[in-house]
Amino acid sequence: MTAQELTEQIFKKKSFLCVGLDTDLDRIPTYLLSEKDPVFSFNKAIIDATHEYCVAYKPNIAFYEALGVDGWKSLKKTIDYLHSDYPEIYTIADAKRGDIGNTSRMYAKAFFDDLGFDSVTVAPYMGKDSVEPFLEFNNKHTILLALTSNEGAFDFQTLKTNDEDLYKKVIKTSKEWNNSENLMYVVGATKAEYLADIRKIIPESFLLVPGVGAQGGSLEEVCKYGITKNVGLLVNSSRKIIYASDSSNFAEIAAAKAEAMQVQMAEELEKL
Repeated sequence: MTAQELTEQIFKKKSFLCVGLDTDLDRIPTYLLSEKDPVFSFNKAIIDATHEYCVAYKPNIAFYEALGVDGWKSLKKTIDYLHSDYPEIYTIADAKRGDIGNTSRMYAKAFFDDLGFDSVTVAPYMGKDSVEPFLEFNNKHTILLALTSNEGAFDFQTLKTNDEDLYKKVIKTSKEWNNSENLMYVVGATKAEYLADIRKIIPESFLLVPGVGAQGGSLEEVCKYGITKNVGLLVNSSRKIIYASDSSNFAEIAAAKAEAMQVQMAEELEKL
């Protein structure tokens, strides 16, 4: 899916919501554990209930890797289901990969070719040759970790290098890489006040914004500093939506949470 097609979906659905599929067997309703594939059963129910309110889903790959071969099978079934039944949905592999060039090329192949994701999150610490292999894929996006929502982000990301915040240096440098037009960036909602400075560097790029909901980020603040005339935002919510209830009507409750966020987003889009 191209960025233009994603933007069209945002305006069509009046939503820039991304639902995180951080599916944990310890947190899903216990009755699903008797299913042949409880992870997929949970994901399918969440997707069927929430797809009309969101434009993207973001499986957190760690939750699937932790289950070994079964987890990878569940992940593939989830992505195949999205491709077959909801092809308008944008898919993000939250994998946070980043390694030397030939290793990154294999990671990119795994997520883009084999699993068919539209995008993958990548750590920039090892520099351009660890990221450019992801950028070689046409109509695929590499979502670079720029300023994350966790407390430890301040350990390194805001350190000064030649009187410039490191995260700003990362973003500026990434614009010089081959196929940088395929880049998106992760900016945590808990760092919303930094978005104004980030927008000075990348005024039109899409930003994936986690941290709204369980981590305390504010949608209004994110939009105040980060939204563009073409929106340029994917705001992720995971636990607040998918674990809103552990009862048999969990999907219905998740849909209500997603709809409430979509309504807020529609109000923000009306301001453009």
